[in-house]
Amino acid sequence: MTGPEGFDYETRGGEVVITHHGRRATVLRGAAAARFLADVEDDDDQELMARVTGNYRRGNERTAKDHPRNRGR
Repeated sequence: MTGPEGFDYETRGGEVVITHHGRRATVLRGAAAARFLADVEDDDDQELMARVTGNYRRGNERTAKDHPRNRGR
């Protein structure tokens, strides 16, 4: 599986705006923005932005697809 793609971020006066394929995904302010900016220097920025926005695969999609409640979808 490939890593997340299409994320970008921009800082605006103490805020961090994270976009995914050009659409705003989330805005971080205060301590969360400062923590994000410190972490983005050390980690993979795409993976970090996917984790912050909640837009990442959890590894259970195939299992959930086979669940009786989801059959026929």
